[in-house]
Amino acid sequence: MKNRYPVAERRWLVGLAIAGLIGAALFISSAIRTSDTSYLCPGSVGMGTRRDFGYEASPIQLRAILHYATSRVVPQQSVAEIKVSLDVLKSLGRPCNFLVFGLGHDSLMWASFNPGGTTLFLEEDPKWVHSILKDAPGLRAHTVRYRTQLREAKALLSWYRSEPACGPARAFLRGNEACKLALQNLPDEVYETEWDLIMIDAPKGYFAEAPGRMAAVFSAAVMARNRKGSGATHVFLHDVDRKVEKVYAEEFLCRKNLVKGVGRLWHFQIPPSNHTNANASRFC
Repeated sequence: MKNRYPVAERRWLVGLAIAGLIGAALFISSAIRTSDTSYLCPGSVGMGTRRDFGYEASPIQLRAILHYATSRVVPQQSVAEIKVSLDVLKSLGRPCNFLVFGLGHDSLMWASFNPGGTTLFLEEDPKWVHSILKDAPGLRAHTVRYRTQLREAKALLSWYRSEPACGPARAFLRGNEACKLALQNLPDEVYETEWDLIMIDAPKGYFAEAPGRMAAVFSAAVMARNRKGSGATHVFLHDVDRKVEKVYAEEFLCRKNLVKGVGRLWHFQIPPSNHTNANASRFC
């Protein structure tokens, strides 16, 4: 069946839909000003009430609405996929700690969904970081150097099982040179923050020399399992129609933690390892 709208018109309609989602998030955040109940995500430091914070439109929300209402460049994810993450943010409350693998045309949107929270982007291409931040200087991003290539995905899956530094009982990230799947050289902020949500929509994973998302999936699983505070970590993985993303998700994020799938997006809710078998030889 042919698409009903021409490409340019469809992109404009998607842009308006994204602007509508941001507007809805802004309306909700404004409406909850009168509530006395605690709104911070589980595990966030320093409890407060919704009235402790001003919920006027933040500059990044206004910028995002203007951007997506007027731009023909739209996010990678569909509106239905985007809504999965937005619904989780609304259910947890704000501000949250939100880590996003990938920086791009959707980054302003993710940051606008989390006003007052910490939204941090990890991107492999320094030139792309410069390009995006030039137009959206309010975003926070770090470059990441990956040690993997997509062509190694199958071999790495077999190799990690014999490497103690990769095992679920001992896995760690910072300085873990022995485990090639561990992102060992990230900024301290990434390791020292307990992330309420982790979005994996990068790095590139569609040609043999690309880094692939193996290390991102593994590292997200380790961050979630090593969480010290209460509550689970919500992990979102995009492009699960591709073999590597699907296989690595089932190996490290676990089918039992899968709570929703929409389009090419899977949403996992991963508890800390002290709520599971700490002596397990496999992640799942």
